[in-house]
Amino acid sequence: MRATQMHWPAFITFASEATHLAFWAGGFLLLAVYALVAEKRRAKRRDIDRVGYMPWTLVFLVSAFVGSGLLVVAVKGWVAG
Repeated sequence: MRATQMHWPAFITFASEATHLAFWAGGFLLLAVYALVAEKRRAKRRDIDRVGYMPWTLVFLVSAFVGSGLLVVAVKGWVAG
């Protein structure tokens, strides 16, 4: 059997570094939104004794900071051409 190769669409293959950074920024910002929702759910749990071990606030802060920084660099790259 021959393994099939996955080919990237031409848009992603020939995209600029700024576009690649924007994709990464979008991923980090989605993670930040997910962490924000998870922290809200953890704060409103019914059983106060079921304490979670995931530091959602830290995950939110780090991913939002990294995502915002990458987005700023991507926009600067797009503006510069």
